[in-house]
Order: sequence, then C-alpha cells, then structure tokens
Amino acid sequence: MRQSKRIPQMSPVVARPVVYAEPVEDDQATTQAGLGIAQVVAILKAYWKQSLIIAASVIVVSAIGIKFLPKTYTAMTTLIVDTNQKDPLAGQEFPLALLNNYIVTQTELMQGPAVLLPVIDRLNLTQDKEFTSGFRGDPQGLRDYVATTLGNAIQVDQGRGGSLLYLSVSAHDPDKAANIANAITDVYLEQERRRINVPAGQRAQRYSEQIAELRAKVAAAQQKVDTFRQQKGVTDVGPTTDADNPDTETQALDALEGKLLDAQNLRRTLEAKQAGDQSATDEALASPQVQQLQSQLHTLEEQKVQLSATYGPQHPKLLALKSQIASVQQALNAETSRLGENISTQLARARALEDKYQHAIDEQRKKVLSLRDIQGEGGKLSLELASAEAVYKRALDGYDQIMFASVGDYRNVQVVSRATPPTRASKPNKIKLLLMAAVAALGLGIVLPLLYELLMDRRLRCRDDIERAFRIPVLMEFNAIPTTPVAP
Repeated sequence: MRQSKRIPQMSPVVARPVVYAEPVEDDQATTQAGLGIAQVVAILKAYWKQSLIIAASVIVVSAIGIKFLPKTYTAMTTLIVDTNQKDPLAGQEFPLALLNNYIVTQTELMQGPAVLLPVIDRLNLTQDKEFTSGFRGDPQGLRDYVATTLGNAIQVDQGRGGSLLYLSVSAHDPDKAANIANAITDVYLEQERRRINVPAGQRAQRYSEQIAELRAKVAAAQQKVDTFRQQKGVTDVGPTTDADNPDTETQALDALEGKLLDAQNLRRTLEAKQAGDQSATDEALASPQVQQLQSQLHTLEEQKVQLSATYGPQHPKLLALKSQIASVQQALNAETSRLGENISTQLARARALEDKYQHAIDEQRKKVLSLRDIQGEGGKLSLELASAEAVYKRALDGYDQIMFASVGDYRNVQVVSRATPPTRASKPNKIKLLLMAAVAALGLGIVLPLLYELLMDRRLRCRDDIERAFRIPVLMEFNAIPTTPVAP
C-alpha cells in the first residue's frame, strides 16, 4: 500500500507517551481483515466536507423532487351488508355464517372487470391520460389496460364489525376520485339488484306458467270424469268406502242372498217332510180334517177293544165297528195322501224359487262386479282429479307471495355514505419522504467517501492502517509536525 503523496500542514509538536512493543514474528502479527472503527473514523474525518456536500445536495434535490410530485386524492364510499334482508326466492334470512365469504366475493366483484368495464364506459376513462399513460399495443386492449390501472387505484376494506365495506379510489383530481368511487358504487348496486330481483321476476313468470299448466291439468281431469260418467251412465264415480252405507246394487245383492237362504231352508224342510211319515208332518197335524179323523179313529179303536172283550170276533157289532174303522182309516189315508201331494208341490215350487233366486244372485253379482270395475276406474280418475286440484290449490296459495316478491326492490348491500371530493391529498406524505431522503443523504454522505477511499485512492491515515497493512507494531505516535518554509 502506498503512502500519502502530500504532507499536510502540521500543528505544533505535541509529544505522546512512547508505546513500546516487542517485535513479533510475522506469523504472530496482527492480520485482521476489513476496516476497523479507527480507520473508518479517520477516513470520515478526512472527507467530512465532501460528506456534508453530498448529503446537502441529496437533500436539496430530494426536496425539489418531492415538491413537484403529483398529488393523489382518495375518495371513499361506505357500504353496509344488510343481514336482515330476506331472499325473495328462498324466503330465508341472510346466512350469517357465510357473511365473511359473501363480503370477500363482493370485494372481488367491485375490483373485477364486470364492474370496472361499465364504469370505464360510463366515465369515458379510455380518454383519461392518468389511466392510459404507458399503454402500448392494440387499441382493442385499451379498455382492459385501463381496467387493470383502475383496479390498482381501488381498495376495498372490511370494517371491524364485519358488515361495513369501505371503497377507496385514488386519483390525481379530487372530483375524479369521487366520481369514480360513486360510479363504481352505482354500477355494483345495479348489478347486485339485478342478481337478486331478476331471478325473482323470472321465477314469478315460471310460476305463472306452472299455474296455467296446473289449471289445464285440473280441467283435463274434470273432463275425463265427466266423459266417464256419460259413457258409463253413473253419477257416483268413486268407490263406496263406507261399510255402513253400501251402494244400491250391493244392497240388492245382499237381499237376494237372504231370500235364497230362506228358499234353501224351505226346500230342506219340505224334503225332510217328504221323506218322513206323512201323517206326522206339521201340515197333517195342523189339518182339522186329519185331526178329526185321527180322533174318530182313536175312539173307534177304544170301542173295538171294549167290544172285543165282550163279544167274539164274528159278532155283528164288532164287524160293523171294524168296517167303520176301516172306512175312517181309508178317509185318513186319503187326506194324508192329499197333504203329501201338497208337500211335493210345495217342494217343487221351493226348488224353482231357489233356482230363480240363484240365477238372480248370479246376475246381480255380475252387475256388482261390473260396477266395482267401473268404480275402480272412476276412482282412479277421481283420485287424479283430487290430486290435480290439491296441487293447484297449494300453488294458488303461494302465488300472491311470489308475485309480491317479484315486484319488490331487494338488495343485500346498502349505501351508508357516498364519496365526496377530498379537500386534502392522501399522497405523497412529504414530511415522511423528506425524512427518508435525509436518512438516504446521510447514508450516501458516509458510504461514498468510504467507497472512494477503498476503491480509488487508499491512503495511510492512522496506526491501524500500518499495523493491518504491514504487520508491524507502532511504538510511538505523533501529531502533525509543523515545518518552516525554506527560503528560496
């Protein structure tokens, strides 16, 4: 390392204490790398004027630049998410559990092209140099470029309560910032209103169409029932479900079955009478003639017994009595035979009546079964009609509510305050920038002399320079020694 090329003006000699150090071997010498604190202080002392000039120059230039920096104004619009607003489609309150997700979504919408592009067209921002400066390329992409630039100037923050949204827009003109903030708010609210109300109107239209379809179904089902009644000639289409009040045909069948049972019982009774002793039948016992003949025959038998005890078998009185008994017996047999023929006639009539009832029951049963088929088919039509009427009635019950919801003005976000032109600029913060410039100037004033000394003109300025560079100890240090100018 070279020594100083010039000898500065020395001050009067001031002796310092002698510092003696034992010689050291080269491998034991101090070999610290870099700069020590004493070296840095020595360099700064040598260039303190230059450091002050650098720092002052940087501060002055920075102050001039900060003075002419363009001002940025920030206008703010405040919105609130209405959690009490009901959805006209679902009829449910706003889901509080999804509030944060909803707000994040709305924030993205406000800063997205769906909102910004209409704002650009409404305010004609494609002609504003603040948002078009720096654009190069196809003019077709100018709107997208302006949308990107405008998106960078927008900031949406969520309030502490969770329901407030703060929309901030920055621009070089305060009126422009307020107009853009209000335009974004208006476009966003219009789109939000359409997203809620348009589906409600569409649903009301579809609901009206469904009401018309249900009404047509009810009319078609009623027409089927009327046509079925005319074709089958019945008035009661549905089946009889009340066991205590059966229909007329069933009642007639039950009556015929009862009469058939009576005819069968009569026929069995007559058959039993015909197969048994005719004189012991109910008809014979109930006949006055049979009873009289039986009584007369019983009396003659008693007389015969008495006469037989007195007279012989050939006694005229006994023979006359026997002749009289035979005559009465013959009359009794004739009367009993006549009654037997009457039972046969009754039996034949009973059998004929039974066959008649059986045939009538068969015909009535066929008629009842046919009626059951008609009632079953009619029941299906009646059930279809009842179902169509029930659905149509439920639809009519909710029709008024749907139509009322379709004409309402629903929105989940409300405006708390609109943006007004700010009176003070939000950027730049000149005091903060000036302090940063002062810190930077101080740093440059320190760093630049050090770099110049290290890279361009390194000199020996203190004992550390000698010890670090030459690895020799310094025994004594003097202040600058003044010299007397030599006379020419």
